[in-house]
Amino acid sequence: MALFKTKTNLSTVQAQLKIPEHIAIIMDGNGRWAKRRLMPRIAGHKTAMNTVKKITIAANDLGVKVLTLYAFSTENWSRPSDEVNFLMQLPIDFFNDFVPELVKNNIQVQVMGNVDGLPKGTQIAVKNAINQTVQGTGMILNFALNYGGQVEIIEATKAIAQQVADGEISPSDIDANIFSKALQTANLGILAAPDLMIRTSGELRLSNFMPYQAAYTELYFTDVLWPDYTADNLVEAIESFTLRDRRFGGLNDKYESES
Repeated sequence: MALFKTKTNLSTVQAQLKIPEHIAIIMDGNGRWAKRRLMPRIAGHKTAMNTVKKITIAANDLGVKVLTLYAFSTENWSRPSDEVNFLMQLPIDFFNDFVPELVKNNIQVQVMGNVDGLPKGTQIAVKNAINQTVQGTGMILNFALNYGGQVEIIEATKAIAQQVADGEISPSDIDANIFSKALQTANLGILAAPDLMIRTSGELRLSNFMPYQAAYTELYFTDVLWPDYTADNLVEAIESFTLRDRRFGGLNDKYESES
């Protein structure tokens, strides 16, 4: 798609596009990227870390308010132990290297998922990054780490059931607002639901990523493998988003006039 000019000049592009407030990305294809180059899978994950840095800065420059990245799922523990160990080291290396730039760009780190289930060193790196960027008032860089959407919904249900058991609320009080406050995105408030969800590598599924929050999210799939993903690719996804008519189950004047 080439409807918008000067993709590499993000300030120009920003004026031409409808920028999603919350973008979520399923960063897929690291292993395939490495395999095509006859390299070990961990080489793909290492290169992917640099892509995270580039896309984070690009999203921030475009005016995105929340960027949620699916970094490690609850199902990823089933991978070979050497790969899992490498993936657990990545947040340590990433934050040690990138936090100063995040602070410089006023970006705040948040994390959703079971952080307490991570190795101790990874936990420390994550919590340090959160503390060091807590004053950031710009974009939120939200990592889904040891995260599973079905587990999130189950845990939210348990928490609400406990509120009922404790007499804090009655079953009839339970609504979308109460349920949303029990989810791991509660701290994002009105930005909890992604406007746009991108999946790289050509796979056409959500893979247990934010199933509740993504009920009305615009989906965008690309064949580009995550280590090859660029700011121009991000702009292409936002171009597609810009041209879409989001009605959330209703109608708008434009739709009615054309029907």
